[in-house]
Parts: sequence; C-alpha cells; structure tokens
Amino acid sequence: MLDRLQALADRYEKLSELLCDPDVVNDSKRLREYSKEQSDLQPAFEAYTEYKTVTEELEAAKVMQGEKLDDEMREMVKMEIDELSTRQTELDERIRILLLPKDPNDDKNVIIEIRGAAGGDEAALFAADLYRMYTRYADNQGWRVELMDANTNDLGGFKEVIFMINGKGAYSKMKYESGAHRVQRIPATESGGRIHTSTSTVAVMPEVEDLDIEIHDKDIRVDTFCSSGAGGQSVNTTKSAVRVTHIPTGIVATCQDGKSQNSNKDKALQVLRARIFDVKRQEEEAKYAGERKSKVGTGDRSERIRTYNYPQSRVTDHRIGLTLHKLDQVMNGEIEEIISALNIAEQAEMMEKGE
Repeated sequence: MLDRLQALADRYEKLSELLCDPDVVNDSKRLREYSKEQSDLQPAFEAYTEYKTVTEELEAAKVMQGEKLDDEMREMVKMEIDELSTRQTELDERIRILLLPKDPNDDKNVIIEIRGAAGGDEAALFAADLYRMYTRYADNQGWRVELMDANTNDLGGFKEVIFMINGKGAYSKMKYESGAHRVQRIPATESGGRIHTSTSTVAVMPEVEDLDIEIHDKDIRVDTFCSSGAGGQSVNTTKSAVRVTHIPTGIVATCQDGKSQNSNKDKALQVLRARIFDVKRQEEEAKYAGERKSKVGTGDRSERIRTYNYPQSRVTDHRIGLTLHKLDQVMNGEIEEIISALNIAEQAEMMEKGE
C-alpha cells in the first residue's frame, strides 16, 4: 500500500509542476484534465502526507519512552503515543477507503426517472412524493434540479417524471436510489381506512456527454406533437413536444416540458444518451454479476430496495437492514443518513473483497 501511496504522491507533485507549465496553462483541455486529476488525488495525498508525519512522530515518541524520564514526562509521552497511535489507525483506514476503485461516473450530474408502478393512482401519488423528496434533498446539497418531462394523473400524481440534478458528486450519492420503492399507507381515496401497498420505480443514470455516447442523425427519428399537461398557453396549440427514437436500439426519449421545440429536442437527446449508456453499462455489469453483485444493490429498477411505512412512521432499506423511525423527515428530503449508510456498506464490502 505504501508503494502505491508514494507513486500517488509523486504523481500529485508532478501535476503541480505541470499546472505551472506555460504550455499547459495555455492549453485549456490539458489544463482541465490535469486540474481534475490533481483534485481527485488531493484527499489521498493529504492523508498520506499526514500519515507519514504521524508515523515519524510516533516513532520518535517511542524512542523517548525508552529514555530515563521522570513520572510526569513519562505520562505525557504515553498520552502522546496513545493519541498518535489512534490517529495513525484512523488515517490508515481512511487511506484504504480513498484507494478503493472509484466509479468514473461519481462526479457526474444525474438523470432520474420515477414511475408509478403497482397501485394505480396511489402509486402515481407516491411517485410525486418521491420527486419532492429528491428535489428537497438536492436543495439541501446545493444542487440544481431541472424538470425534463412529466406525465401526471388527475390527482396530481406522476405516472412518470424525468428530471436532472446538476451538482458535483450527484451520481455518487443518488446512484443508490435505483430500484423499486414500496409505500404502505391509507390512500386519500380509501374510504374504508385500509392500508394499501403500492410501488414506484426509480432509475438513476449519469448524465452522458456527446463524446461518451455518439448519436448520429441517421440513427434517430424525431417526431413532434402537441404538449399535454402543464406548460402554459402553448399547450395543445403548437407541436413543441419532441419524441426521439434511436433506431438501432429502439430506445425512446420524450420531452415536452418546455415551449421550445429545439429545447425539448436537446433535453430528449440528453435522456436518450443516458438511457443508451445505462443499457450498455448494465449489460457489462451483467457479465460479472455473479462475482460482483453488491448487497447495496445492482441498480436494477425491479429490485425492491426500500419500504416507507406511514402508520408506523418507519423507513426500512432492505439492502443493509437499516430502519429509521422518522418518515416525515425522510420524505422532507433528509435522506443523507440512508445514503451515507449505503456508501459505508459498499466500501466495507469492497475492502472485504480486497478490491
């Protein structure tokens, strides 16, 4: 591990030199690439630098402990050794986590699709609740939410809603939300007071750049139609809504949120690229599913990952057996505790496998 860390430190220092090189400064592409690489290496570099300092101080303190000391000084040295040993262990664990393989998509924005599944109108209402939960969480993180497409029912629920979250590290946190979310509660439409169980599915996909997934004009069909639902005076009067079909795969993306046809086409293409990328990613992961399936989930939207029980104010994440009795806070966007627990569980599993 130490050899790997030293190589990392050498690369970090080399990048510092490169970023001062006039040729690099005048090359925006290389400057951006080197700056990002150094930024990614910085946490491990700083932890390793501190680890070396603490190790040297610990060795010096142990040498001092072997010398002739009065009782007061001996006690002070012992306290210093205990503190340094504790810090060394903490840094060792932090470094091991920082050296774990990083998902290359972690820093990307995300496109999220929520669909009402089993449960009819109640499932659509729950889909709307999940949308509000995620938008409030995004607000708490300082991220920006952009609605891309929505299909509502008469009760204000979402049969389907697609939106983008723009923010550094959005995918690293939101990727754990892919799967089937189950709600247990008495629907507003239920006169008999019976508890119903409904589900909504969530798909989280990293935003994909043109360079990641290239779509040729000859491979797509673009259809326009009149928008339906909220959208202002242009609804049902102009063909601003856009449906883009990727002919080789049959994957379709629709956007009708904006009034501009060009804007809707751009958004639809964003969703289309993300969907194509997601299909390819899942195909690749399926090849290694037997070896690498994680207990925190595969991202399969059919996998039931969480239950929201309203009568008991309980939220349970089934992947790690986490139960919280604060449903109101969770539905108000306070899901960081759940996401952090899932992240820690995934890191622990990767360390256990020696990845």
